[in-house]
Amino acid sequence: MIIAVDGPTASGKGTIAKALAAHFGLPHLDTGLLYRAVGRQVFLDGGDPDDAGDALAAVSFPDSLLGDPHLRNEETGGLASRVSIHPPVRQALYDRQRSFATQAGGAVLDGRDIGTVIAPEAQAKLFVTASVEARARRRFLEMRERGVEVTLAAIEDDLQRRDERDRNRDVAPLVPAPDAMVIDTSALGKEEAIAAAIHAVESAAAST
Repeated sequence: MIIAVDGPTASGKGTIAKALAAHFGLPHLDTGLLYRAVGRQVFLDGGDPDDAGDALAAVSFPDSLLGDPHLRNEETGGLASRVSIHPPVRQALYDRQRSFATQAGGAVLDGRDIGTVIAPEAQAKLFVTASVEARARRRFLEMRERGVEVTLAAIEDDLQRRDERDRNRDVAPLVPAPDAMVIDTSALGKEEAIAAAIHAVESAAAST
């Protein structure tokens, strides 16, 4: 079974995808991490993430970069959003994601275009979303716990800019697949969101 989990930054899709993988005994891939690695490599190369050539050159990042703790910070998240608008970058990473999705036994993938582009045949498609305000509050608390100094207003502004880029890019924009089940986590706690996702997947599996 392939489970596609899409949604905007800080919606809770990563947490939900990991929980689904554990619950159903499936391997999990955070596809956003691949784009973060490209963004990070552009930075390390001294390149411009808005330049398609620089971004494409960074696709050849070493596998060891996937363990870089800098991939999880806000700066790299912004770089990932910027490099992901380039069609050649998306195409270069497509095969890697597609291979993971179609492995024997199935898989769980989370990202922004899993149900629409990477695995449109997925048996279960979820679109996890939340209001900008709720997402900003979560990210603000996470960053405070890590000792990162940032304002709530700055996070909201960053999320809105990322959403704008992700939803309006020409290739693989951030939109729910027509048959995706939408889960709004704005007012849900972690366990409630996970329970809703498991129920959605089980319902999808039962109908196939």
